[in-house]
Amino acid sequence: MIIKSIELNNFRNYENLKIHFSDGTNILYGDNAQGKTNILEAAYLSGTTKSHKGSKDKEMIRFEQEEAHIRTVVEKNGNDFQIDMHLRKHASKGVAINQIPIKKASELFGILNIVFFSPEDLNIIKNGPSERRRFMDLELSQLDKLYLSDLSGYHKTLNQRNKLLKDIAFRPELFDTLSVWDMQLVEYGRRIIKRRRAFIEELNEIIHDIHLKISGGKENLVLRYEPDIEDIFFEDELSKAKPKDLKLCQTTVGPHRDDMLFSIDGADIRRYGSQGQQRTSALSLKLSEIDLVRRSIHNTPVLLLDDVLSELDSSRQNFLLNNISDIQTIITCTGLEEFVKNRFHINKVFQVVRGKVYDNFIHPQDEEVHS
Repeated sequence: MIIKSIELNNFRNYENLKIHFSDGTNILYGDNAQGKTNILEAAYLSGTTKSHKGSKDKEMIRFEQEEAHIRTVVEKNGNDFQIDMHLRKHASKGVAINQIPIKKASELFGILNIVFFSPEDLNIIKNGPSERRRFMDLELSQLDKLYLSDLSGYHKTLNQRNKLLKDIAFRPELFDTLSVWDMQLVEYGRRIIKRRRAFIEELNEIIHDIHLKISGGKENLVLRYEPDIEDIFFEDELSKAKPKDLKLCQTTVGPHRDDMLFSIDGADIRRYGSQGQQRTSALSLKLSEIDLVRRSIHNTPVLLLDDVLSELDSSRQNFLLNNISDIQTIITCTGLEEFVKNRFHINKVFQVVRGKVYDNFIHPQDEEVHS
């Protein structure tokens, strides 16, 4: 699986851009705030319909424009897929696959599998539980359309239940309707809990060996799923929490409060691990994610590395780059020194300057521009 090209129109700081990628290692090089990450964001959108930053559609449209377009051509199993995305300031986005509009995001998932690694991911372990839930949800949604459907249904039901809890405070007669939302929440929630548990078990089998290698055989990393409530007890616990929920006007139990534990030799590294251990574990997690996608879809994902190498020491850089040589990778960075010094194989280099992309170090004053 590879991204062959991306074409942007009025997306972020790009008026017009068409860029063709190699199926190997691609470097987007340039100073900060030039537009490198915007290209990765467009790629991620093309695979998931969402921004990796959580940005709204209108925030990704070029200044003073009403709409933006992204066209991504993906090659998978010998077939080309054209993904067109139409972002609008005052309406929901439109998506088409091979020029045929789709109605649901789930129809897009699975065409382009992406693993995104940014400096923020290095903090996934020490940050709050929402970061780790987001990791589980983003990866599972790409791999499992049923999970995506259940997750969407759960959050819609959760929002409706929370709204009803607030309304009951002013209209107590609505209390009897709460059970309708409870039943739906339990139904979706149980399936989410079971799938998350299976996902962490699969990931745990992979991450142990990877982390052992990165740490030079010194550390045994174990992942553990920490559900807020076990699936078999969800209905009972939701019922018990009802007085508290009514008082707080929000749902206080369920998979929207789940977490995952990282431990090294039995110690919780969220609390007791060094920054180095936390960062190494985050790197192990991303490499495990790549391997899990391989096993799940019998194909390789596209790896997006957003200025992450500058956050890793040389040994972790080496381990990462040596373990991604067989998949298409698009890397953003401000300097090429580490690549040159360590003689890593680079297939294509693009220089990014103020929303323009120059192929193979063509000087910005030259005429040949991918735009």
